[in-house]
Amino acid sequence: MEKVVDCRGLACPIPVLKTKEALESMDSGVVTVIVDNRASRENVKRFAEKAGCSVTVEEKGGLFYLKITKGEPKRAEEESTVKGSEKKNYVVFITSTYVGEERELGEILIKGFIKTFLNAAPLPTKVVLVNAAVKLACKGADEEILGALKELQQKGVEIICCATCLNYYNLLDELEVGVASNAYDVVQSLASADSVIRL
Repeated sequence: MEKVVDCRGLACPIPVLKTKEALESMDSGVVTVIVDNRASRENVKRFAEKAGCSVTVEEKGGLFYLKITKGEPKRAEEESTVKGSEKKNYVVFITSTYVGEERELGEILIKGFIKTFLNAAPLPTKVVLVNAAVKLACKGADEEILGALKELQQKGVEIICCATCLNYYNLLDELEVGVASNAYDVVQSLASADSVIRL
């Protein structure tokens, strides 16, 4: 079974949602997703790989063609085993470059909190940066914060940065750590967490 999903001209997170819908409609087969920008290419590719599919990407005429191959679904007992082995997880959700109302103090606090998560037990599963907080993961950010985020990533913590926010601040090409993601990924990260810590 093969499907084509044309997502040209569609804004985040519509390409991911259309890909999800196409994959869920089949047990196995190939879905070719067409997108016209790099952010959508990366978002769709990452989503499909997380869903257990294999992905190849071809660029032609300024368009990206993602060939997504879905295998047979897991048996019920396998899914049960996977779910049973999942460990508790929490997500750190950051929306600003400082904490609280007092900016000068807040900038000291945000640095301290992010660095302290390096010693947390357990570590957060993900750190989600939205709004102005995406600046913390880009060139020109505080070196100690960047270093801490990179170390968290090396330890297996997923750093998710809102691509819409990066675009808004013209920082998409300045990202130093983490991935430029979409609204669907952000919402799924928050919804699937056992708990969310907001800074």
